Amino acid sequence: MATGTDQDVLLQVRGLRTRFRTDHGEVPAVNGVDLTLRRGRTLCVVGESGCGKSVTARSILQLVEPPGRITGGRVLLHPDPDAGGADTGDGHAPRTAPPVTAEPLDLASLGPKGTRIRRVRGRDVSMIFQEPMASLSLVHRVGNQIGEAIRVHTPVSKKEARTMSVGLLGQVGIPNPERLVDAYPFQLSGGMRQRVMIAMALSCRPRLLIADEPTTALDVTTQAQILDLLADLQERRGMGMMFITHDMGVVAEIADDVAVMYLGNVVERGTVDDVFHAPKHPYTRALLESIPRMGGPRRDRLPAIRGTVPDPAHRPTGCVFRDRCDSAMPGLCDTVDPPPIDVGGGRRVSCLLYGGAGDRTTGEQDGAQAGGTGGDARPTPRTGKDAADADTD
Repeated sequence: MATGTDQDVLLQVRGLRTRFRTDHGEVPAVNGVDLTLRRGRTLCVVGESGCGKSVTARSILQLVEPPGRITGGRVLLHPDPDAGGADTGDGHAPRTAPPVTAEPLDLASLGPKGTRIRRVRGRDVSMIFQEPMASLSLVHRVGNQIGEAIRVHTPVSKKEARTMSVGLLGQVGIPNPERLVDAYPFQLSGGMRQRVMIAMALSCRPRLLIADEPTTALDVTTQAQILDLLADLQERRGMGMMFITHDMGVVAEIADDVAVMYLGNVVERGTVDDVFHAPKHPYTRALLESIPRMGGPRRDRLPAIRGTVPDPAHRPTGCVFRDRCDSAMPGLCDTVDPPPIDVGGGRRVSCLLYGGAGDRTTGEQDGAQAGGTGGDARPTPRTGKDAADADTD
């Protein structure tokens, strides 16, 4: 798997913080997230429900509704080297973007309702949401909705937009698109509606596609078809993709890079091969342990992560995973907030087992204390009546 260069970088998230104002103060939903998305690669953001995955995605495009707001960090959209290029021949008009500057654009600094962020949405970065029925208008034909998205960013007539809509529906695998372009969303199946959402998201050839659990509400067969479609479209268009999911099986199928999130923090980052074959963070290991494996030893009960994700309004001190972690070190994990540690090969792990607490700087020392060897201590997950489902299917 090729390593991306600086020229491949599409978007960088640095220290992103998003909070929600409540009667009891501000609640941190995203707490200093760092991510890098590259051209032609898929970054899967994975974690249990409530860990901040979707809020992170919405924050990138300034789609967080009040009382939520971005309180810190940067979202750097790098310039498009192909801006102003010729027609690609796939039924899309060439971009009409203004001249691209050499400096990245900080999306976090833009007004959420301003003209500049609206230019970015759909044209440079598009998003697919989990439930298409909540995103599509029930009283407008799907062709009109796709055409509207096209005309926002492309100077074409309604007739041309309709023709392009038919072509897009065909590209995403909808049969007889000339007829179904005039259908209403309620006349389509769940899988077909999600294909319409994909067609709309790709209508202006975005460089980056954010998919927020787009297959969760679909049956297994349709889910596989949508994943294959997204992978095929990404390969043909060379776009980057940020895929949000709680399903480690989906991650294994489509990811190039993985970011594991827990309670608003990214606790581990690396390539999919590294994360699956040599997980470092205890939370990542626990997620993988909870997956049933074909051909493996049969167990009466799958290991599960005990407890639940803490309330963001009452974040634990120190490591936020310590109360559920079998490798937690009393007196250390409950007092020290683990910083991201570079463990080599482009991987970063936020865990005191690998350093970040005074003189405890090597995974070898801490791995031995945790009962493992070297830097890859593998705790045995607990089971019992109080064990909670790890939310991985």
